[in-house]
Amino acid sequence: MFKYLHIGVVSFLLLFASSCKKDVLHWQKVQAINSGTTSRLNHIRFLDNNICIIGGGETFAEANILRSVDGGFTFVANSYPQAGKSMLGMCLSPSGNLYLCGTDGTVLHSNDSGKNWRFDRIGTWEYYVAGAFPTDDTGVFVSSTQQKSSTITQIDSAFHILDEQTFSFGLNNIYIVDPAVAYVVGYGAVMKSTDHRHTWRVQDPIDDNFTGMDIHGDEIWMCGANGSIYHTINGGQHWDRLRNGNDITKVHYMLRCILFKDELNGWAAGDDGKVIHTDDGGNHWAEYDQFTTSAIRSLAICPNGDILAAGDGGALFRITP
Repeated sequence: MFKYLHIGVVSFLLLFASSCKKDVLHWQKVQAINSGTTSRLNHIRFLDNNICIIGGGETFAEANILRSVDGGFTFVANSYPQAGKSMLGMCLSPSGNLYLCGTDGTVLHSNDSGKNWRFDRIGTWEYYVAGAFPTDDTGVFVSSTQQKSSTITQIDSAFHILDEQTFSFGLNNIYIVDPAVAYVVGYGAVMKSTDHRHTWRVQDPIDDNFTGMDIHGDEIWMCGANGSIYHTINGGQHWDRLRNGNDITKVHYMLRCILFKDELNGWAAGDDGKVIHTDDGGNHWAEYDQFTTSAIRSLAICPNGDILAAGDGGALFRITP
């Protein structure tokens, strides 16, 4: 009996090891870029083929904004002591005004593609992790308190609070599809609003701390901190789980962001510098060679097809897949 038990245990361990074995992909080129800071970098955004903005900083110490005018090859870093807080979220209004939000309700905004910035504060002094401007005169900001509670706060263009809703779980990000339609993702929750953010409907996925979305019309990919990846082709009416982050036979990833170039090719990245790739729409994923141990918090596709990756400790890399 013990002989067969031993054989069974060995067989299970071999099967487990085989299922955890990673297919490793190789980058064509990885270039470390001098970010000019050791603070955390949270969000990358290309405004056009030349200008790229990266927001970050230290939670209660400084706000950092990096700006490139050569398509993301080089950056100049500036600190903004009037804000003095980390910039966690970034968004663009329909007319092109740029907004960064962060700790204690801090907001920096620019109407000249990031050359100059003005400081404002949302009166609730929340820890705002993300924001969006569905229209030029209406902003919406998401706060989170230790993943235990959150708020969705709507403001006017003068930063006066118009409406605030509170939830009993943490939120991580907000995504605007059009002035009426929006999504928020958070701790065990994905919600969608179709009535200008007045009401929110909880969607099916619940088994992860959802951290990022990449939206292409009604087709959306979503990732979570446990390593789950979901996909919908009908605006969230139905979600397919492409990767189960709670499956102990799979490699564990703590994913912070996800990015798709087209309907087949996508990347997701997160803690320990891990980057995974799919070329079949997300059904199968393979890990790339590790080029950093810093957490990667944002990915963006450069005008020439390279990828920018930014994260903890001022980590900034330009990658040719």
